[in-house]
Amino acid sequence: MAFPTQSNYVIIGAGIHGLSTAWRLAERLEESGKGSGKDIVVLEKSGIAAGASGIACGVVRNNYFQPAMRKLMAHSVDVWESDPSGLSYHPVGYMQISSESMREDVRSIYEQQQAIGYESEFIEGEQQSTHYMRGIFDDWQAKGITSVLHEKRGGFSNQTKTLYALADKVEALGVRIITGVQVKGLKTQDSAAAIAAVETDKGDIACEQVIIGAGPWVRDFWDMLDLPKQITVKDLSGDIHNGVDMWRYWQLEEGVLQIDPEIGKANDGGLAPVIHVDTDAPLYSTVDGSKITDEMWGIYYKPDWHFGGIQGGASPYKVETPVDEVQIDPYGPSSPEFVSSPEFAHMWVSALAHCQKRYEGMMPKYHREASGGIGCFTPDSFPIFDHFHENVAVIADSNHGWKMIGVGHLIADEVLGDKQDLLEPFRFDRFEKGDLHPVSNSPYPWS
Repeated sequence: MAFPTQSNYVIIGAGIHGLSTAWRLAERLEESGKGSGKDIVVLEKSGIAAGASGIACGVVRNNYFQPAMRKLMAHSVDVWESDPSGLSYHPVGYMQISSESMREDVRSIYEQQQAIGYESEFIEGEQQSTHYMRGIFDDWQAKGITSVLHEKRGGFSNQTKTLYALADKVEALGVRIITGVQVKGLKTQDSAAAIAAVETDKGDIACEQVIIGAGPWVRDFWDMLDLPKQITVKDLSGDIHNGVDMWRYWQLEEGVLQIDPEIGKANDGGLAPVIHVDTDAPLYSTVDGSKITDEMWGIYYKPDWHFGGIQGGASPYKVETPVDEVQIDPYGPSSPEFVSSPEFAHMWVSALAHCQKRYEGMMPKYHREASGGIGCFTPDSFPIFDHFHENVAVIADSNHGWKMIGVGHLIADEVLGDKQDLLEPFRFDRFEKGDLHPVSNSPYPWS
C-alpha cells in the first residue's frame, strides 16, 4: 500500500496512548457519520510494543494521593474492565502495604476512593495488617507494616498481548498503522500556527489534527513544536522557581525472578492482588545478611506468566545526564546505559524475601538479562494532557502511562470538540498558576 500523503488525523506512537486514542476516535467518527477509521493514520518508528509500552510491567491501580489522578484512574479502570479478556487484563486487585510514616496518606486515599465509589478496604494497626496479609499469604513476614489498602479493582495486564489486541481493534475499524516511519518534523504553512503536515523519512503527510503519544520521546516532539525547554513553576507554597527544566529522565528499575509463577499464588491457589510495599523497616540482604538500607524503600511485584516468573520493580533514580543529552535510543533492554543495575537486583530480591519467606535465598534465580528503561517526567512528575498550535494534542504521561488506557479515549473526545473535565487538572498552564498536585510520603516520584 502506498505511503499516504494526507490523513485527517495523524497519531504519533503506537503505544498504549496512541492506540487507545485511535480506538475511541475511530468509533466516534463512525458513530457520528462524520468519518471512519480510514481517516486515521498511526505512525510508529519501530514496531508495535517496541517502546515504553512494550516493556511496561502492566500494573493497573488507583493508589494515588492526588484526587485528580484518582478520578482519572477510575475512568481508566472502567475501560480496562470493559473488555478484560480482549485486553488480556487480569482484574485481581491491588494492595498498598505501608509503614507508619505513610498511614495518614494512605487513609486519605482510602477515604477519597470511598467518596468516588471506588471499592477498597483499609486495615490499620500492625497486628491487624499482619493478620490480614497472612490471610492471603501464609508466609507473610514484613515487619513494621501498620496499614494495608486493598483495592478490589485494578490488577495487571500482559502488555504485548494488550497492544496487539488494541492494534487488531483499530485496524478492524479501518485505521492504518504504519511502522518503521521516523517523524522528522511538524510543518506549519505560511504564518499559520496550526500544523499543516507531519514530516517523515518516507514523505510528508498533510493533516487536520495531530495527536502525539510518544512516551519518553515527548521531549523531542516538544522541541518540534517550539515549546519551552525551561519554564517558571509556582509551587504549592506560592514560591516562584524560574528556569526549571521542562523534562527530566528517571531510570526505571524492574526485573524478574525466574521461578515458576505458580509459587507466587495466594493461599487459596488463585492469583493474588498486585503487591506494593513502602516501608522504612531496615532491609537486609537475602544473600549475606548485610544491611542494604535503613531508609524508606518500596517495591511492587506479582506472578506473571507473560514474563515467566515473579515480575516487579522498585523506586526509580534520577538520570543526572543533562536532559538534552539523554540518549533515549536504543530503548529499554537494548540500551547500553539505561538498564536495571546489579544493585537493584540485590535490593529487590532481598525485599521480596523481607516480605515473604518463600523468596528467601532466591538471588540465584534472578533473571540476569537486561531489563528496565527510562521515563520522561514533567517538573511535578504528573502528566500533561493539553492542546497546542491549534490542532496538536500532546499526551505527556510522565511515566504514568500503561495503566491510563482511558486517557486516549478522553483525548479523542477533546479532539472532536468535547472538553473533558477529567483532563483539566493536567493542563500545561498549571505550572505557572501554581495549580500543582499534592505529594505524598511515598518513595516514588509519581505517587
